Amino acid sequence: MTDMMNAVEITEPGGPDVLRLTSRPVPAPAAGDVVIKVAYAGVNRPDALQRAGLYAPPPTASDLPGLEAAGEIVAIGDGVSDWSVGDKVCALLPGGGYAEYVATPAAHCLPIPAGMGLREAACLPETFFTVWSNVFGRGALKAGERFLVHGGSSGIGTTAIQLANAFGARVFTTAGSDEKCAKCVDLGAERAINYRAEDFVDVMRAEGGADLILDMVGGDYLPRNVKCLADEGRLVQIAFLQGPKVELNFAQVMMRRLTITGSTLRPQSDQAKAMIAEALRAHVWPLLASGQVAPVMDSEYELANAALAHAHMEKSTHIGKIVLKVG
Repeated sequence: MTDMMNAVEITEPGGPDVLRLTSRPVPAPAAGDVVIKVAYAGVNRPDALQRAGLYAPPPTASDLPGLEAAGEIVAIGDGVSDWSVGDKVCALLPGGGYAEYVATPAAHCLPIPAGMGLREAACLPETFFTVWSNVFGRGALKAGERFLVHGGSSGIGTTAIQLANAFGARVFTTAGSDEKCAKCVDLGAERAINYRAEDFVDVMRAEGGADLILDMVGGDYLPRNVKCLADEGRLVQIAFLQGPKVELNFAQVMMRRLTITGSTLRPQSDQAKAMIAEALRAHVWPLLASGQVAPVMDSEYELANAALAHAHMEKSTHIGKIVLKVG
């Protein structure tokens, strides 16, 4: 290991052009941590929110963007016994993924699924941790239930469609083009709704309503989600691309015994994230190893071109995951 590394920093809050290649000291592992030599890093919406000044990292986290990566462990901190130098892993990160080296709790690492490369594995942690904890944890999705996920062609959406389908749910989704809808059906959605041509409320009410909705849009989707939930249905909110404030008739929530909940992943405790990692290793990693579930890849950019990756993501024309090639 060298003393210094290439990294991409946020020079000031703003658009993609505020991302700049810089040199930083290589992090040292704290107790319970590992240091990973990054091969690939995933690009996610929270990275863009942080870049825009709307999603501050936790006080103890790196100020560099990047919440997931895959690579090789090159150093371990005191108390780490499950991993060794030389192990290939993918990991959920507190930050710092847009760099040649990153430190993260060892308990947030997972092995590379059998038959998968580092490029694909770098796309697993952020989306799979988020989907597992919200759809199967908070949302308590069960086989046979009607599940609606908005943004089906996103990294979260493509993951949620596949996992819900693998565990026996009836999957419905929304997307913004016929091409995206076709991809969602290929991944296991029973019905993909082009929201530019159809009203998802009408479609879901004709099906009997959604038992569970996973939403990252917010805004005027919130009251519409309530309308298309079945009695005793659950709405899990994980982001607000159209804003968090809206007028909502809570009488419907009471009369139809609805549940509205939500979460963000990054502020949760290290222990909570470690528990999600354990559940993924037990229940989802076998599906990845068998090929029943796989990350959907959109595009790859060099680390120095992180600004181009962000600009591409914010156009919302991509299907699946965007990665940065680091090492």
